[in-house]
Amino acid sequence: MTFRIHAALTAALLASAAAPAGAEQVFNRIASFPVANNLPAGKDKLTTTSAEIVTASEDGNTLIYSDSPLGAIGFIDITDPRAPKALGALTFDGEPTSVASAGSKVLAAVNTSESKTKPSGVLAVVDLATKKVDLTCDLGGQPDSIAVSKDKTFAAIAIENERDEDVNDGALPQMPAGDLVIVSLKDGTADCASIKHVALTGIADVAPEDPEPEFVAINDAGEIAVTLQENNHVAIVDGKTAKVVGHFSAGKADLEGIDNKTNGQLSFTGKAEGVVREPDAIKWLDDNRLIVANEGDWKGGSRGFTIFDRTGKVLHEAGASLEREIARIGHFPEHRAKSKGIEPEGMEFAAFNGQNYVFILSERASVVGVYKDTGAEPELVQLLPSGVSPEGAVAIPGRNLFATANEVDLGEDGGARSHVMIYELAEGQPNYPTLVSNDVDGNVLGWGALSGLVGDAEKDGILHAVSDSVYGMQPSIFTIDTTRKPAEITGVVRVTRNGQAAQKLDIEGIALDGNGGFWLASEGDSAKLVGHGLYNVNAKGEIKAEIGLPAELLAGETRYGFEGITTVGSGDDLTLWMAIQREWKDDPKGTVKLVSYKPKTKEWGAVRYPIEKADAGWVGLSEITAYGDHVYLVERDNQLGDNAKLKKLYRVAIADLKPGKLGGELPLVKKEEVHDFIADLKQTNGYVADKLEGFAFDKSGKAFAVTDNDGVDDSSGETLFFPVELKAIN
Repeated sequence: MTFRIHAALTAALLASAAAPAGAEQVFNRIASFPVANNLPAGKDKLTTTSAEIVTASEDGNTLIYSDSPLGAIGFIDITDPRAPKALGALTFDGEPTSVASAGSKVLAAVNTSESKTKPSGVLAVVDLATKKVDLTCDLGGQPDSIAVSKDKTFAAIAIENERDEDVNDGALPQMPAGDLVIVSLKDGTADCASIKHVALTGIADVAPEDPEPEFVAINDAGEIAVTLQENNHVAIVDGKTAKVVGHFSAGKADLEGIDNKTNGQLSFTGKAEGVVREPDAIKWLDDNRLIVANEGDWKGGSRGFTIFDRTGKVLHEAGASLEREIARIGHFPEHRAKSKGIEPEGMEFAAFNGQNYVFILSERASVVGVYKDTGAEPELVQLLPSGVSPEGAVAIPGRNLFATANEVDLGEDGGARSHVMIYELAEGQPNYPTLVSNDVDGNVLGWGALSGLVGDAEKDGILHAVSDSVYGMQPSIFTIDTTRKPAEITGVVRVTRNGQAAQKLDIEGIALDGNGGFWLASEGDSAKLVGHGLYNVNAKGEIKAEIGLPAELLAGETRYGFEGITTVGSGDDLTLWMAIQREWKDDPKGTVKLVSYKPKTKEWGAVRYPIEKADAGWVGLSEITAYGDHVYLVERDNQLGDNAKLKKLYRVAIADLKPGKLGGELPLVKKEEVHDFIADLKQTNGYVADKLEGFAFDKSGKAFAVTDNDGVDDSSGETLFFPVELKAIN
């Protein structure tokens, strides 16, 4: 099954890339909205925000999302979906956990709990026009998911009364028990007096006395499906009679071909048997079929999704197939390998132009899997990039739109903010992924954290890339075929020392050695016992020479070391040039060193390079590569999103690279701007990435660049690999 899905997805990507516009409809991201733009006046701009569950107004022109950290729901005007506008936020005395649209109103489930042992919550009815609360209903417990029936006559709310993970290792039971609330609606307004509590105790095999309802969905017949995640169970409730009319265990799944070890490498050869599914999101595919996303929040997490019939019979088990496809586009979260992998959590289901689509949201890989519902085995047709940790999604078929709510806000740490991202279904080509891997030896080739590029010596369109210390137990040199769209990683060479994976490397640069092998530059960090250094490897990746830095250079070291390496000349005249990322202790402010090394004479030297002044954060170098009469350098700030101002390519004449003696006066070189990358980094309509780290020319002189996705750790996982059109310079 995994191979069939991979083959189908690859064929779809290649077909859409080759076919003329009009041949295929695809989803592409058209806008990204940082929800911090909705912060109330007077709030610190770095106040933590989140977009968790998202819904849309009836006319599809307004998105509404829950923001638990802010204690609010936010509003976004998407009348022009390519230019979303902030409409502000409405704050509550509590934490909104979910929202659902109902006519001219929006229903917000709000957690007002004093503690886990004293759960409470309300249902707030908000008028969309005034953005004010019309009324609230006491829910008698801590709410999670909310859904509105198709005829808008009632709403269902999962009352989770979630467990305390710090009590008895999170084991159940932890009272009070959760239940399901059904409330009647009229013109979008709730009738608080109509509230019915549906007991869900006594049905699950796991902790039957303590059900923890997680997610609800309602079919055309008015039946409510509800997941009891920690109980590994699904219940079906008649919305009219408020009676449980069916229930079943979510069961277990066997997984093969997974990476289940967090060990600094990617290896999809593991297996796991009898993994409880513990589903989160649930949707009805029709009145008989249910689909669940198996996040696993306690003991489970089978890394995929499952389709059941209403009796609990498994109609399709995705197993590790989605996770393996995600690894092929560089989004596998290795830091979660030993836990629950990609953790599918959210989900959406809708018909666009007569075709039913299922959208599976991977919380940890920050990817949306788009499937066509075939009535049997679903067909994976696209993988969409999302923000950091997509939690909820909403489809707006009438406008051919789809949106995700991405919950993680890393603003306080200088990272990405929480975003709502908007996609459109239209004729054309997918603009993501920009780089995929082929299988090697019949198995998935995982990759990520690409940090340096160099062109192949013999073949046009072929590049080699290295990954950094994220995969410290698997240092690698990848081969990229740029002639395909998306570009393809066609092979890998592992860097070894004495037959074993070379450890204590942080490879940030790669250059050809002229003998079929490579020179590698390791950035180093003495605090982590990773030394700054140069390594010469042969075509098999075997380290043949290790060169440490001289004392005169190390005297001023910081952890921001070599970020790129290139070669000038050949034979006995070969000189290696390395770019140091930031100022070291002995550098005049506003300059960094370009360091030279002659392998033949073992002679070191350096020049000073003037860096731009940072508007915020810092500015440094990310790459150096020689071509023609110049060396080209990527200079960037460490900012992302709207704060990113400097992502540029400069060049220095090789004739001006006349190194001075280390420890003495170093000459200052002149630079000229060649290219601004900001527009390139916006090509998929996400936020601008901070780490543009690779740049190179292929044999024919075509230029390419790549971003570092940090191995999907505190990152959206997106890698942008793209050709660079350089302006003519006299």
